[in-house]
Amino acid sequence: MQILSLNPSLLVYELQKMGCAPTSAADFTSSEVRLFLKISSVPRELLAPLETALTAVGVAVLPVLKEVAEAEHHTMIIAGSEEKISLAAIELSAAVSGLIPVGKLIKERLAVLNKGKRTKLALGGRIFDLGKKTCLMGILNVTPDSFSDGGQFNCLEKAIEHALQMAEEGADIIDIGGESTRPGYRQLPAEEELKRVMPIIKALKKEQSFKLPLSIDTYKAIVAEAALDAGVEMINDVWGLKADSAMAAVASRYRVPICLMHNRSDTDYHDLITEVIAELEESVAIALEAGISKEKIIIDPGIGFGKTLQQNLEVMLHLKDFHNLGFPLLLGTSRKSMIGKTLDLPAEERLEGTAATVAYGISAGAALVRVHDVKVMKRVVDMTDAMTRR
Repeated sequence: MQILSLNPSLLVYELQKMGCAPTSAADFTSSEVRLFLKISSVPRELLAPLETALTAVGVAVLPVLKEVAEAEHHTMIIAGSEEKISLAAIELSAAVSGLIPVGKLIKERLAVLNKGKRTKLALGGRIFDLGKKTCLMGILNVTPDSFSDGGQFNCLEKAIEHALQMAEEGADIIDIGGESTRPGYRQLPAEEELKRVMPIIKALKKEQSFKLPLSIDTYKAIVAEAALDAGVEMINDVWGLKADSAMAAVASRYRVPICLMHNRSDTDYHDLITEVIAELEESVAIALEAGISKEKIIIDPGIGFGKTLQQNLEVMLHLKDFHNLGFPLLLGTSRKSMIGKTLDLPAEERLEGTAATVAYGISAGAALVRVHDVKVMKRVVDMTDAMTRR
């Protein structure tokens, strides 16, 4: 089971997915309702006792509509004041054994909501206050086959020049990647990836005019370790510690921030948002078990990875749900196929679409944005921050 909080607009969206008319939301709310929770994968045998326990303390339960009665698992949406839902969690924790895990999950979700998001990020000797300013990560692809800028910066001189340019244009971090992870990419041997990224990392660390922290975009522990030894201050793992079992230990040993991105090899979801969050929680669990501090973890919902166009758009709609995990959110939409397919435009003409996703992402709480076009996106970030980070 998993529990997500819903705002009113997402409540309507979930009701529609469950086969309810939009007007059902009005019938499901009252003046004291402040909190909507979606409980996923409830075993069939727990539906009736759970509904009885919840309604007994004044928590409203939306009947499960248009679902097969014989299905093994169901989705339940509940509503009420925080006080009543908190009381329900206490009652469930003392109820029959099958309901105890539900009570525990509700308590954990309320704790996360009350704690709020972590807003401080220590990186490369700097403290980024993510509650006041969105962190701008500039992309430096040193690959011949990246979907957007492959081959442009895969020689040392051009790569250094571009990194310095992005720093001048307002980037806060530079993310260096040596392997394209475009759809259908060919996995690169670690030795080749190191040959691409290490000369640039070493050159930037020697460049006196370059002061920004560096991130290494890799899912290979051997590449990450070499980069960290050379002074890189962050890891950006597009497989969320699941591709290389040694990666978590490397991040833990060097005590650097790590971004855990959601990724998978198929797009066959039963409940998209619930599964994406659950799989991110698996990555977080791997990190914590390896000794990575909670203060070092960043999450990324993985736009463009293991998702169709419609699934990517749905993840964007639900960005606020990812705050329930309690970690800063990085959003990487720059020039991606979600934009190209929506607007029917090639990668080099997706600037406006990227700007729209960046502004929307920040308004939904993204703390870091990863972009190609730093100069323009810096303006988008600053303007959006002026309206939302107040």
